[in-house]
Amino acid sequence: MAVANAAANREPASRWLVLVIKLPAEPSRHRVAVWRELRKAGALSLGQGIWAVPDVPVFADGISRAITLTEQAGGQAVTLNASGRSEADASRFQALFTAARSEDWAEFLADCGKFDRELAKEIHIGKFTLAELEEEEQSLERLRRWYRDLTARDVFGAPEAAEAGRRLKRCAAACEDYAERVFAALHQTPQGEQ
Repeated sequence: MAVANAAANREPASRWLVLVIKLPAEPSRHRVAVWRELRKAGALSLGQGIWAVPDVPVFADGISRAITLTEQAGGQAVTLNASGRSEADASRFQALFTAARSEDWAEFLADCGKFDRELAKEIHIGKFTLAELEEEEQSLERLRRWYRDLTARDVFGAPEAAEAGRRLKRCAAACEDYAERVFAALHQTPQGEQ
């Protein structure tokens, strides 16, 4: 009974769902679709056809979609509940998962840099059009959605998350500055029409 109570009282972050997927070799599009869904969900690849996520609600929809795709492709999916046999096992698993989230955050930060450089380029060349502003606002909204998705999946708090939040705020401020420049340029009276 004490062992059952200890397992029940573990923090959710120490419990994992392990998904074992077997798909037909052909057509490969099914393997790619399942792989993309699991990557999008934030699942950690443990090996050929074996994936894991912390056993928390944020991952449920992605895992369900991956299972559905697997079954529609004529494959098999088995979902297992797991936890480390020791604290060291649980810590290693958490470290692997956090390292994967750190890679996601690094990619996000790189895209924030691209966004900043794009705005700086448009300002430098004086391209102050509504079409360009709309494009930049769409890029910012994509960054915001990505940030929300990464934040939801980063259940252990990768160290890059705080910097990503600061960078997203700077991107939003830069976009607001660009918008003000666009509207100022649009409302400027042409030379000689005074």
